[in-house]
Amino acid sequence: MDAAPVEITLIGGPTVMIEIAGIRLVTDPTFDPPGPHPSGAVKLEKTEGPALSTEEVGPVDAVLLSHDQHADNFDQAGRRFAENAKVVLTTDAANRRLGGNSVGLKPWRSYRLGGRNGLTVVATPARHGPPGAERTLGDVTGFVIQSAAKKDLIYVTGDTVFYDGVAEVARRYKPDVVIAFAGAARTRGPFNLTMGNNDLLELASVFRGARIMTVHNRGWKHFTEGPDSVAAAAEIFAPQGQVQSLVPGRKLVLSVDSGTPPSDPHAN
Repeated sequence: MDAAPVEITLIGGPTVMIEIAGIRLVTDPTFDPPGPHPSGAVKLEKTEGPALSTEEVGPVDAVLLSHDQHADNFDQAGRRFAENAKVVLTTDAANRRLGGNSVGLKPWRSYRLGGRNGLTVVATPARHGPPGAERTLGDVTGFVIQSAAKKDLIYVTGDTVFYDGVAEVARRYKPDVVIAFAGAARTRGPFNLTMGNNDLLELASVFRGARIMTVHNRGWKHFTEGPDSVAAAAEIFAPQGQVQSLVPGRKLVLSVDSGTPPSDPHAN
């Protein structure tokens, strides 16, 4: 299984389709059209629709849901999509709210997909902003996806800033690919709620050799750093090709055994 290609397609925002040896995963499903989206005490403004519809995506084996409490990570169409997945892996708090096909995972707990030759998904720590943010913004999780042989394939950060919990993921796992939720999101106050460029460079430093693929940094007005600023920062501070922003609708096929950063003319 380790020799099989990994196919990654950004659908939009934090929504990524990951295909590994016949197992299909989708992160934080968001399929609503552009427009205002009430989210707790704030109203978020979506500026781009999904590159693929739910019908084009089709059935999936699992939804990896970092959290359920914010519309830019889990909107109304995304909720309907998740209901049809075989399983939704998420936080304990989201599991209590969702029920049904959801499974709550505390950090470092794992869930097996696809039987003996399938994948293992491990929940990882995440913090949606500065220290204490969880009291107002709620719990969040990331995920490490491992092959049947326990090879670390992909780390999905979820909505988090770089902090000790993310550094601990780097100490425990050596993924080939990191899917980083970026954008330096800000809604109320001067604090980043997701990774900005400085966080991404920290990420590249601790996950040496991993390919950092940024998502969730376009398509919403509350993002303060987009793909262009990621490219500018990476050009100066990161090894050539290590940090890239994925483009919605463009499938990226990676060999997880290759030590060479991917060459994708559509990445920027």
